[in-house]
Amino acid sequence: MSTTQSGGIEAALRGCRPAEIDPIVIDADDIDSTAPAHLRDLKAELSARGYQPATLSVAARFDAGDTLATQREADRLREFVRAAAFLGAGRVEVRLDEVADPDVAEPALSAVAERARREGVELVRTGDGIDA
Repeated sequence: MSTTQSGGIEAALRGCRPAEIDPIVIDADDIDSTAPAHLRDLKAELSARGYQPATLSVAARFDAGDTLATQREADRLREFVRAAAFLGAGRVEVRLDEVADPDVAEPALSAVAERARREGVELVRTGDGIDA
């Protein structure tokens, strides 16, 4: 941990300059694996082609309504949060396709959002499942 004072976002933006790289959205279905070795190779390939992942988009389904299925889906989403952070994406977009029981899904989604925050990634929820 650094003992120096941070200048905040304004200090970081002061030295910004344009980069010759295209931000892209990656669909989670197009990632073969979230294993670090695979992500490292994917990141290198994207960079070599002039791309920088800005968003990782993933569809979520909390359609079972039971705690175990909800936990499995939350764990899967956490893997994609980790993958987004590894790839350098600043955002994970979670599309809520189906939610059987919002009272069961909401705490799991809140925990995933907290994990994303700790990883330095913004979690954005979209879809008809639960209001963000």
